[in-house]
Amino acid sequence: MNWDQVAGNWKQFKGTVREKWGKLTDDDLDVVAGKRDQLLGKIQERYGITKEAAEKEFKQHWQ
Repeated sequence: MNWDQVAGNWKQFKGTVREKWGKLTDDDLDVVAGKRDQLLGKIQERYGITKEAAEKEFKQHWQ
């Protein structure tokens, strides 16, 4: 799935993100609003991981 598809269907995709990263709040996901860099930043913030670790986990889950 490419990021353009995710951004275009963000409302449907939010549920999938919440299943994977349950520490993210609805407010977090509303702020992200389909922006990949902001999503990775929120994952880093909530889980206390590095940007590289967030990127790796994201890619593993969606590629």
